[in-house]
Amino acid sequence: MTTQELSRRSAVDVLGGEPDDATLRRFLHGLPGVAVGLEQRAAGLGTRSIKTTSKAWALDTIIRLIDLTTLEGADTPGKVRSLVAKAKNPDAADQTTPKVAAVCVYGDMVPDAVDALGAMHGDPDDGLISVAAVATAFPSGRSSLAIKLADTAEAVAAGADEIDMVIDRGAFLAGRYGLVFDQIAQVKEACRRADGSYASLKVILETGELNTYDNIKRASWLSILAGGDFIKTSTGKVQPAATLPTTLLMLETVRDWYRGTGQRIGVKPAGGIRASKDAVKYLVTVAETVGEEWLQPHLFRFGASSLLNDVLLQRQKLTTGHYSGPDYVTID
Repeated sequence: MTTQELSRRSAVDVLGGEPDDATLRRFLHGLPGVAVGLEQRAAGLGTRSIKTTSKAWALDTIIRLIDLTTLEGADTPGKVRSLVAKAKNPDAADQTTPKVAAVCVYGDMVPDAVDALGAMHGDPDDGLISVAAVATAFPSGRSSLAIKLADTAEAVAAGADEIDMVIDRGAFLAGRYGLVFDQIAQVKEACRRADGSYASLKVILETGELNTYDNIKRASWLSILAGGDFIKTSTGKVQPAATLPTTLLMLETVRDWYRGTGQRIGVKPAGGIRASKDAVKYLVTVAETVGEEWLQPHLFRFGASSLLNDVLLQRQKLTTGHYSGPDYVTID
């Protein structure tokens, strides 16, 4: 049985029927509305202490969870090699600095990233570095399904470990939930490798275009039902991108999914997270909402291009005794 068939069977079990427009609409619009206090809860979580270890632990954890990203039309093989060099050795002056989880590039840059990583290419849970590729006509998602599937399959064949796809926001907002479900499920099947294993699929909601928290919650559920391994806030090309309330809402969704099914789904806020003090707030929110077991690369990522630089600066200041990071992270 293919992953697509397994996802459909799981969805049928949850939905009580085939994942067509009518069944999905009944389920998604039957979800409890997002509580008015979401933004207040997020603000409160952002001031809480991490209950484990220290500032050093927080900073190192952030590094281990970063997808170091370059997604520009002017990207070159040389730029990708430089990105990979930074990913492999974030701070040349301190060899105790952790490696990032992944480098995230356009699909045509995957061979360059794989080649540059060499022996360091592998599972970030094992201390190696994955290659993530954006696909499915990123960032707009405006292409035929055939092109989206070919885009995905080509990146996986080139060595991508993870695919970051974008949903068809127009179809979602028009209520064509069955279409969005089928596209996610078919892209997941296109993540199949020659050996039968699958690249991990991150489903980008582009929350800044979904207009309401209720829509973000519905899109999160829809993406999980269709077989996504991660739900991701944004492409980084639309504002607002990642926000703490939106990420909290997505974490609450994966928490509820886990409670109902026993399956853990990852969350990736991406776009606009540049300061270590803000990233720490996300760590707190993860720990308080789904538990500290989610603070590992296969369950939580930061999509960022500049965050690493600030974290390294704060890490250096902590080492030298001149730390300017958030005071509410406890020191053992």
